[in-house]
Amino acid sequence: MSNKINEELTLERVIKGRFGIDIDIRQTIVSDSPVSLTAEATLFLNTKKQLYLYVTGHSKLLLGDVMKIVTRMGLKAELYIPPKGRPQYFNEIAKTKFREVFPGRTPLGDDDLYFYRTLVPYSPALILISEVKDGVVNRFDSDSKTNWRAIVKFNYRRIKTS
Repeated sequence: MSNKINEELTLERVIKGRFGIDIDIRQTIVSDSPVSLTAEATLFLNTKKQLYLYVTGHSKLLLGDVMKIVTRMGLKAELYIPPKGRPQYFNEIAKTKFREVFPGRTPLGDDDLYFYRTLVPYSPALILISEVKDGVVNRFDSDSKTNWRAIVKFNYRRIKTS
């Protein structure tokens, strides 16, 4: 039991240090579940009953990789939280990558940057989840036909209020 508490406290400190958010973990739904050959994810509820997914990997992860992981886990992302002190992190790096490909051109809007946002390094990743699709959370399993297997049944849908 104390090992689980230590893991939660460590995760809270890492999130505060990397993302600048004070999170008190209320309940861990999935802990250190494999989501690829080199990445693991932890799904948890905070005291405000918001669902978060924390993804970390042994190799580099890009925002596009994290987006695929979220979808294949059966989750729907509401917000990909940028690193602490850089609220425009994804757009900054995407603009830089866009200018590397098109040196004389400036991006006109978000549509021009959408692809380049998927190339932004994002490890570790913290995602605010809005919904668990079909009430099942999946994990990576190389022995399965689809490479994904259900790990836990959990119903969650965030209802937005004004």
